[in-house]
Amino acid sequence: MFAKGSEPWICVAISVTALLAGFHQVTNYSVFLHATYLGTAMAIFMVWFFRDPERKVEVSDNYMISPADGTVIDIRGRKICIFMFLQNVHVNRTPISGRITEVVYKKGGYLPAFCKDSERNERNEFIIISKHGDVSVTQIAGTIARRIVTYAKKDDIVEQGQRIGMIRFGSRVDVTIPEAFDITVRKGERVFAGRTVIATLNEDSDVV
Repeated sequence: MFAKGSEPWICVAISVTALLAGFHQVTNYSVFLHATYLGTAMAIFMVWFFRDPERKVEVSDNYMISPADGTVIDIRGRKICIFMFLQNVHVNRTPISGRITEVVYKKGGYLPAFCKDSERNERNEFIIISKHGDVSVTQIAGTIARRIVTYAKKDDIVEQGQRIGMIRFGSRVDVTIPEAFDITVRKGERVFAGRTVIATLNEDSDVV
């Protein structure tokens, strides 16, 4: 399965490769053969990069799950910062069930997403109101990424693990954790969207 919004990229890569192969067949010029090899490699990369595997999500209000595949590069108070490398699946999922009350897009620069100055980068923030408080999920574009794709919109009711968006070609996702939860991941830990538990409901909270 491919990520929603990736079809144009995959189709262009395959079409260009086929066109180059056709030119080589007609002209027999070696330059077109080499270009076909490069085009094939690019097409394979696009298919691999935009993969979107199905994941069974065990929905629960007692914990929060990672909104992205990647590595925890920082934990700032109640905010967990997850960096997505090129090899990671780039589809983002909601960490908790609730209703999206705001979707705020901001234009910005394209600094490396792992830098603290990347707070100035292009971003898209979801505010989700849950049973245990508001949760912010922020997609932050990186050096290569120039397009944040949004699947969910304001007033959508989302279920934990539901796909809410994608960032192309390397980026970062930040998620805030309400006081009702204890953070269970550490800096440097590898996480997976829809699978890895990043916070659990603490004992002082009332389970609804």
